[in-house]
Amino acid sequence: EVQLVESGGGLVQAGGSLRLSCAASGFTVDEQGTGIGWFRQAPGQEREAVSCISNNDAELYYADSVKGRFTISSNTAENTVYLQMDSLKPEDTAVYYCAVGPRPCQYIMAITTTPGGMDYWGKGTLVTVSS
Repeated sequence: EVQLVESGGGLVQAGGSLRLSCAASGFTVDEQGTGIGWFRQAPGQEREAVSCISNNDAELYYADSVKGRFTISSNTAENTVYLQMDSLKPEDTAVYYCAVGPRPCQYIMAITTTPGGMDYWGKGTLVTVSS
C-alpha cells in the first residue's frame, strides 16, 4: 500500500526556516516514471504546486513565488522527499501536501486540484508564518 506522510510543519516567524518531510512507503522515491510534487493550499485559495522532483528529469522545478528560497531534495536511503524552506514569508502560510504520480514535473507544476492526475496524496502539514 502506497502512503505519503508529511511532517515538519509548525509556527515560525517571518525570515525563519522549516524543513518538511514526505516519507514514502509502498514505492521508492527514485522510481522510474514517477514525479513527486510539493503543493500548498491556503484557506480560500486554489491548491498550488510549489516544487517537483522526478527521476526522469535532472531539473528541479519551483514555483516563481518560492524560487531561491525553497529547495527540494530526496533521500533514497530514507525513502523521503524534503522541502527546505528558508526566508519564509507570511504568504507562505498554508497546508503543505506531497503527492506522487506517473507524471512529468512540467505537468505536476500545473496541478491546481486533487487528485489532479496524481495517484496518491498525503494528508498535509500546516505551516504558519507570523509577521
